[in-house]
Amino acid sequence: MDMSALMPRTLTPAEQHAYCARIGLTRLPQPDAAGLLVVQRAHRLAIPFENLDIILGRGISLDPDHVFAKLVGARRGGYCFEQNQLFLRVLQTMGFVARPLLGRVWLMANGVTPGLTHTFNLVELDGAQWIADAGFGGFFTPPMRVADGGEAVAADGGRYRLVARDPAIEPGWMLQRAVGDNGWADQYSFTQAPAFPADLALSNHWTATSLPSRFTSNRIASLVTPDGLLTLNGRGLTERAGDTVVLELEIGSASAYRALLVERFGIVFDAATVDALGLF
Repeated sequence: MDMSALMPRTLTPAEQHAYCARIGLTRLPQPDAAGLLVVQRAHRLAIPFENLDIILGRGISLDPDHVFAKLVGARRGGYCFEQNQLFLRVLQTMGFVARPLLGRVWLMANGVTPGLTHTFNLVELDGAQWIADAGFGGFFTPPMRVADGGEAVAADGGRYRLVARDPAIEPGWMLQRAVGDNGWADQYSFTQAPAFPADLALSNHWTATSLPSRFTSNRIASLVTPDGLLTLNGRGLTERAGDTVVLELEIGSASAYRALLVERFGIVFDAATVDALGLF
C-alpha cells in the first residue's frame, strides 16, 4: 500500500461547504480555543460513531476521499480512524497546526494493557498542546490542554482531567472521566509520539479485523446528544442525560431497528443491509 495515499489533505472549498452543512455550521470557525470547541462539538452532535461496515464485511478504508464520501456524502458514521482523519483535515483547513496521535483505551480493559487502537489529534494552540477528539465512542470530551491535572467540564456536566502517567510504567498521559463525586475512570492513555500513516494503517487493520477486537463482533452506534449520549449496542438502545439513564429498550424486529437507525442516528440502510447485520 502506498502510505502517502493515506495522508490527509486540507478540504477544498466545496468540501468545506459540504462538511459544514453536514455538521450544521454555516462556515468553519476561527482557529482559536472557542472555534475548536464549536467545530468539535458540532461534529460529534451530527456524525455518529459506528462500526457497521466491519460487520457487513466492507472493511474500513482510510483513503481520505473514501472517508469524506462516507461520513459526509453518504451521511454515515464511522469509528475513530475515520472520524479523526476527517477531523484532522478540518483542523488543518481552519489553520491549526495539528497531527494524529495513537492511544490505549482502558475502558473495559480488565487490567490487561490494551493495544494502540484509538486515534485522535494533537493541536498547537496559544503556545501549548491540546488534544481534540471527534472519534471517541463515549460521551463528549471537550478539547483539553495537555497539562498534569488539567480539567474540563462538558456541556452535559461530565468532568474530565489529564494526569501524567508513571514513567516507570509508560510515559505520557491518562484521560479520565469523573464517576460520581469522588472517583475517576480511566478513558485512554497516550504519548505525544508522532503517529505516521503506517502506524495508523496498522492499528486500523487490527481493530477492524482481529477477533479480539470488540468491533469485529459487536454492532455499535453512538451519538452525542446536547445533554448526554445515545448508544446502540446490538439490539439494545440506551439514552443518557449526563450519567442518568433516561431510556433503555430492546429492539424487537429488523424493521424497528432500521427505523431507529434513521430516526435517531441518521443512518439509512435498506432492509437487506439490516438483515446482513445478523441481529434478527
